[in-house]
Amino acid sequence: MEKLLIKILDERAVLPQKATGSSACFDLRVILDEPYILQPREFHSFHTGLAIEMPDPNCVAMIYSRSGMGAKYGISLTNSVGVIDYDYRGELIVSMINNSDVPFTIEPGDRIAQLMIIRNVPLEAEICEELSSTERGAGGFGSTGKN
Repeated sequence: MEKLLIKILDERAVLPQKATGSSACFDLRVILDEPYILQPREFHSFHTGLAIEMPDPNCVAMIYSRSGMGAKYGISLTNSVGVIDYDYRGELIVSMINNSDVPFTIEPGDRIAQLMIIRNVPLEAEICEELSSTERGAGGFGSTGKN
């Protein structure tokens, strides 16, 4: 099995873990000395105290919101998805926003985001005159039906 190398940058940091054996993502936990109250419409950057090294240069790390925080409390990432390139070796920092009308308390050690490692296909851009045809073609939003 390939390894995701984790460097602990802060003694309060918690090793990322998957909730179940079939989970796609590692849970990232916040490091705080005391609870932080994220006010309505406020955004704030939270430290994880972790840096990573992925198995090879064809990997990329994606940081996603935790679905329960968004669905239940209106808490999401400020940039929707965080993209961590293979060669980045700094701390994983999670920028969050409270989209609700009520304050939300984040406790020390709370799971605040999810980290997924995916393969990144090495490509280079090339200009062409024509693209191959498909059944869908240039059909945009809603072009494949209602459901």
